[in-house]
Amino acid sequence: MAEHLSAPEPSPSHPTRSPSPLDALADDYVEQVVQADPFTATSIGVPGHDHEVTDYSPAAEAARTDAARSMLERIAQVADADATDAVTRAAMTERLGLQIERAEQHLDIAAVNNLASTLQVRDVLDLMPAETAEDWEVLSSRMEQMPRSLRTWAQSLREAASAGTVSARRQLLLGAAQARSYAARDGFFTRFAQQAVGDETQRERAAAAARTAAEGYVQIAEVLEELASAAPDRDAVGREAYPLHSRSFLGTQIDIDDTYAWGIEELRSIVAEQEEVAERINSRYGTGSGRSVAAAKEALRKDPARVLHGTEALRQWMQQLSDKAIEDLAGTHFDVPEPLRRLECRIAQTGSGGIYYTGPSEDLTRPGRMWWDVPAGTEEFHTWAETTTVYHEGVPGHHLQVGTQTMQAASLNRWRALLCWVSGHGEGWALYAERLMDQLGYLSDDGDRLGMLDAQRMRAGRVVLDIGLHCELPMPEGLAGSAGGAWSYEKAWDFMSEHWGMAEAEQRFELHRYLGWPGQAPSYKVGQREWERLRERALAPAAQVASGAEGPGSERAAAVLRDFHRRALELGSVPLSVLDGALA
Repeated sequence: MAEHLSAPEPSPSHPTRSPSPLDALADDYVEQVVQADPFTATSIGVPGHDHEVTDYSPAAEAARTDAARSMLERIAQVADADATDAVTRAAMTERLGLQIERAEQHLDIAAVNNLASTLQVRDVLDLMPAETAEDWEVLSSRMEQMPRSLRTWAQSLREAASAGTVSARRQLLLGAAQARSYAARDGFFTRFAQQAVGDETQRERAAAAARTAAEGYVQIAEVLEELASAAPDRDAVGREAYPLHSRSFLGTQIDIDDTYAWGIEELRSIVAEQEEVAERINSRYGTGSGRSVAAAKEALRKDPARVLHGTEALRQWMQQLSDKAIEDLAGTHFDVPEPLRRLECRIAQTGSGGIYYTGPSEDLTRPGRMWWDVPAGTEEFHTWAETTTVYHEGVPGHHLQVGTQTMQAASLNRWRALLCWVSGHGEGWALYAERLMDQLGYLSDDGDRLGMLDAQRMRAGRVVLDIGLHCELPMPEGLAGSAGGAWSYEKAWDFMSEHWGMAEAEQRFELHRYLGWPGQAPSYKVGQREWERLRERALAPAAQVASGAEGPGSERAAAVLRDFHRRALELGSVPLSVLDGALA
């Protein structure tokens, strides 16, 4: 249920708000977090900690949990100075309370998955400066210390296992394999160190530091394999545990059965919409395949005008499309502050296949970046399938959202600007942005639109798969790709093969991600549904004036929509339970 809060004062437009006592506490908490967790400091762009590593030992984890408890006690002792404080209080209470609840069950420290667990701490190196010899001295120092950080994590993994919290055997073995791939002779650390700059001594230090870090990953792989020998075979977390996982990513409680049923119907609706577009594509290319989505995709894949060759061509295309979106949208449907009109598109190096965004540093000297982690050997890329991804990760998606949030430190507080992130809010916004770009005419090409619908179909399918498998519900009857009966790994694979349309390696990575990260995958589509509901509420007065004739592209609705987007993004990421009232 949404909390009823008044909307805070807009910030970049009216930067007149004086910091409150609650803001001071929130800012102090950020300082506590970055002191205790240097990897987080780097991730959010707070300088001064890039040469340090995070301690993940049981004692350090307990200290972080105690700091969250203490902060909840401290904020209870100050009154709200204004409506902004009311939102801060609601968000901090929900997020810190959730952190404590999860810590008491060892859920975060014990988690092992292929995308977002402590195992992937090497990702922080991508965010550090690497242009000068001095930069590489800092990078080398951090790599030299990584084995110590991973050893402390091993201590917490063992303690959590002794308390009964351990990841599924599949996740532990996959994690061990990923760790060994980082450490391989031709793996991430070797390739990373080959980019070092400086004199011969400095380059040799970087290579030695990379070998040290790689050895740390070999050691953690051995720990994960050791834990796997006694870990559960069951992939599902179960219906009793699932609500906490879901709430972690949404900031609100869902009705599991209702959301499962909604996901099934949403998937059916998107498939029907996609078939309509496929019929036009098949007619244009003369495939003779009617409404076949598969035939339409094959025709698009064979169109040389829609194919890119090589990662540099991919990067340049991403950059050009992103730059054009920023130029077109700034000042029309969105306010895009000048510092956010720079977005870097980059190719990542681990080869996992993920596409993701990393936000700017607090002082905005490090820009927001869109990353494509291209699997080894992949040389062809299809623009029709990925245009919507650029809008999701860039503008008006994550870059506009996260960048706007980062700029709010002076008008809100640093916790709201830098630390509060709720997947249902953030990923929901990015998926909302994809569909909105279609409504605004940026996906009028049927190929690009089919790609957008493919992304929407996958996200709806995730709602069905994630809830169904983890809560051990029966598979939906009469739905393509559904065999009926109980969900299983094999049935989930077949379901994905029907609805995802991915290469086998990418699809396998995705399935393993869902199994190891329960509750996260549905947050995109559930969050999008909430954003669309809130937009319709905001547009309702304009629509009434125009007797229902107004849409997202009309002049009056565009002004209302732009104001709605500005107010919403200036709130920063908040739990969905808080967002509704904050925008009322």
